[in-house]
Amino acid sequence: MRAVVIGAGASGLMCAALLARGGADVTVIERNSKAGKKLFITGKGRCNLTNDCDVSEWLASTVNGAKFLYSAAHAFPPSAVKDYFESIGLRLKTERGKRVFPCSDKSSDVIKALVRDCERGGVKFLFDKRVTAIETDGGRAVGVRAGQELYFADAVVVATGGVTYPSTGSTGDGCAFARSLDLKVVDPKPSLVPLRTNGTGSLGGLALKNVRFDVEIGGKVVASEFGEMQFERGAVTGSIVLTCSALTCKYRDKNGLFPGGSKGIVDFKPALDEATLDARLLREFSSAPTAKLKVVAQKLLPSAAVSAVLECARADGEKRASDVDKATRRRIVAALKNFDFSVVGAEGAEQAIVTSGGVATGELDPKTMQCKKVGGLYFVGEVIDVDSLTGGFNLQNAWATAASAARAICEKRG
Repeated sequence: MRAVVIGAGASGLMCAALLARGGADVTVIERNSKAGKKLFITGKGRCNLTNDCDVSEWLASTVNGAKFLYSAAHAFPPSAVKDYFESIGLRLKTERGKRVFPCSDKSSDVIKALVRDCERGGVKFLFDKRVTAIETDGGRAVGVRAGQELYFADAVVVATGGVTYPSTGSTGDGCAFARSLDLKVVDPKPSLVPLRTNGTGSLGGLALKNVRFDVEIGGKVVASEFGEMQFERGAVTGSIVLTCSALTCKYRDKNGLFPGGSKGIVDFKPALDEATLDARLLREFSSAPTAKLKVVAQKLLPSAAVSAVLECARADGEKRASDVDKATRRRIVAALKNFDFSVVGAEGAEQAIVTSGGVATGELDPKTMQCKKVGGLYFVGEVIDVDSLTGGFNLQNAWATAASAARAICEKRG
């Protein structure tokens, strides 16, 4: 069984390694000069390679394509991924949120382990070659063309990734192949990405913990998360912002913009209702009656947020605490619970962690990842219209779909 895998990223390397274990003659064609270029930068270089959860939790964290993933998820769950990597010599650790990392905290070690496993199985790598077309005959894939060269195969696996971090080579080649074969493609959009803002320049560098962040579009809250976030110049980011970005993809236009009037709303004190927070303010004012309001406010807020919150509340920070009237205090409470600012859209593919969209799941057999219209052609990983939240779930999608394709191809060989 000759198999050609297009792409030496996460799903391509996993699929190639498992194909070789199953006895296939495997060639991986990669447009870059080395394997795992995007994998190298995942998890800020640490590579959160899966989540140590059960299948139901994984699927619940899937934004698009959970039903499609069902068979693959049960066939190659997170526990199987951990077992695989440990079997090839990669020591793992589990951190907060059940996020699994290599003990070395080096994504390069994940790549090296995968490449070693591929090489042990005799996988051939062809670097600096870009596949330009999938060759078909009689409704089946028979090989790929890279420049003037034709590589024949009994099975072709497309593992080209999505459109995020295009500098790593993820420029939508897989979707182009699919369209050339008349397959339906869901328009790819960046997901798990910072959100662009207006009017937050003074908050640049502010990092927040244990806050609630909402995105309001058309007067309705469409995403809400609790945890950590950061303000940057003209944008907000952090784990809860990235999650909200995944849940708001459908509201963006082709330029990544939200409808006018969209808001981001921060609740600085989500554990306290307004009455309790008002009582807390009264205590702070009573304990330091001659202190300036802007000083007392630092007992409730990071200093970098004080000016913006007091401005939102129309409160004079120079006023003494004892001189703050009831109406002003209530406005401060409201600002602490509902600090809002304009959210205009999402950053582009250059800053997105994952792609939402890709080859429509209806075009593929969910048990094998084989194209229903073109025999011998398989799509795995981010090129498929499947995406999840942060926490290692998107790489888990890649490993599982790759394993399903490899298993199916090897079974045909048998």
